[in-house]
Amino acid sequence: MHFGLCSSRILCVRVCAVSFLRVCGLKTTLSMPKRAKKNEEAVEGETGNGAEPAKKEKKGKEPEAPILYEDPPDKTSSKDGRASNMKITSWNVDGLRAWVKKKGLDWVRKEDPDVLCLQETKCAEKALPSEITDMPEYPHKYWAGSEEKEGYSGVAMLCKTEPLRVTYGIGKEEHGKEGRVITAEFPSFFLVTAYVPNASRGLVRLDYRKTWDVDFRAYLSVLDQRKPLVLCGDLNVAHQEIDLKNPKGNRKNAGFTPEEREGFTKLLEAGFTDSFRELYPEQANAYTFWTYMMNARAKNVGWRLDYFLLSSALLPGLCDSKIRNTAMGSDHCPITLYLAV
Repeated sequence: MHFGLCSSRILCVRVCAVSFLRVCGLKTTLSMPKRAKKNEEAVEGETGNGAEPAKKEKKGKEPEAPILYEDPPDKTSSKDGRASNMKITSWNVDGLRAWVKKKGLDWVRKEDPDVLCLQETKCAEKALPSEITDMPEYPHKYWAGSEEKEGYSGVAMLCKTEPLRVTYGIGKEEHGKEGRVITAEFPSFFLVTAYVPNASRGLVRLDYRKTWDVDFRAYLSVLDQRKPLVLCGDLNVAHQEIDLKNPKGNRKNAGFTPEEREGFTKLLEAGFTDSFRELYPEQANAYTFWTYMMNARAKNVGWRLDYFLLSSALLPGLCDSKIRNTAMGSDHCPITLYLAV
């Protein structure tokens, strides 16, 4: 059969039928064949007739890849050419017993600092795990814990070489019950490790924090008159906007209030230097704390709360200030100082 002639006859019959129904005043119900949707039969990536391929539905915006901080190679000599002879590591362990179970001590042995300072140990001395109390690498160990709350606050200092003298607290009774400061005197400097009070949710301890900042600064200044010092630990403040991922959303939150930041500024004005910013003044995305929530660490949504501050007299011997952000075991990572003394 001739398909072209057949099609013409069918079309003619349909037109005549429609005309007849209209003349009779009846509703036309005969329908014409539907047009195929554009590119309905086109193979993906090909059209076969020169037409453009159908546009794919737009997907939602892909999340940006996190910008991670890469700890550069260690520098073990100072600007004046002296080799580092003192290595100090500081780590907020967020619970000493849990941190030991998470193999934190394995990392410490690899890092091998001369002095290890820990904060937020949350452990009374009588409950310390034997894995750390029996460490032969650090024969001189010092502990401070909360006198009033079990499992709260607490700091520790583990030394390869015995200090000349060790003291606890900052000489003020109102600050002496939470186990927040240990000071060790060495021949050429003081080493102070501290777990600074948090202003807490709702800033309920902000007034206390402001009082602490004044008294702690005075304590450090007196020490500095006797001998230069290194201050290390969780200072519970991100000093500048570069020191946390989301500064705009945290201006009224603990750790980034104007009062806490001003307290840190006054500490620097008293003659102490943030060793990391001294060496890496423009380095962004370098954090030491990430909340456990919302996968913050993998996204590098963090805060720089942990510091090494130095007296001006020690600055010529500064070799490096490290953020060991790949070390796991806590919501904070360890930091390490190389110093020539």
